[in-house]
Amino acid sequence: MELETDKTVGNLAASTERIQKTVTRSTWIDRKYVLHTKRAYWMLRRGQDIFFAALALVVLSPFLLVMAVVIWIDSPGASPVFSQDRVGRNGKVFRFYKFRSMVPNAEEKLADLLDRNEMDGPVFKIKDDPRITRVGRFIRKTSIDELPQLVNILKGDMSIVGPRPALPREVEQYDEYEWQRLYVSPGLTCYWQIQPHRNELSFDEWLELDLKYIKERSFLTDWKIIFKTVCVVFGMDGE
Repeated sequence: MELETDKTVGNLAASTERIQKTVTRSTWIDRKYVLHTKRAYWMLRRGQDIFFAALALVVLSPFLLVMAVVIWIDSPGASPVFSQDRVGRNGKVFRFYKFRSMVPNAEEKLADLLDRNEMDGPVFKIKDDPRITRVGRFIRKTSIDELPQLVNILKGDMSIVGPRPALPREVEQYDEYEWQRLYVSPGLTCYWQIQPHRNELSFDEWLELDLKYIKERSFLTDWKIIFKTVCVVFGMDGE
């Protein structure tokens, strides 16, 4: 069993590595096919999302409360849970939750940092963002900051696995090819999330990983990604 698991993870890493080496915008997806096939998969996956999100919230509730207090003590002045608009399936905007990892006025400071953006495309990311707090660095490294999104999963805004939800200002810059990542519900984790040094990937590499998932989606693919995500979290490989 261990050999099969190691082989599965190895194949997953190898397939995503190949995408990183050659990025060509050739992954066009038939939207009707995406929406009208694998109905049993969509229904069962929604049930799976509800079950595991509810279970995780119940089991982790004491830990989540402690983290909220720690975040507030480290950086008072705003709620320990940060919320903002994100874009979900078919362009629907929803309220997105995560533990606050930045100073309370982080959004106001963004304009002063745009010229330091290290990502291409519509995404903004810098490695040593000065807005990140002390506790924020830890919860980002361990991906603990993402746990409040279990509420989004329960509400149906997100799924456990799927492309990461984009900001409205990012989606405004999408072309027709990039808009394809909105054909499915966004997720808590995805192929991009499990990449080593994921923030070093270009936006096109990130996009191709999302489109790869949309084409390959299945319970087997989902659980491969979930298993690898757990390894990343316990290995503190987040960024």
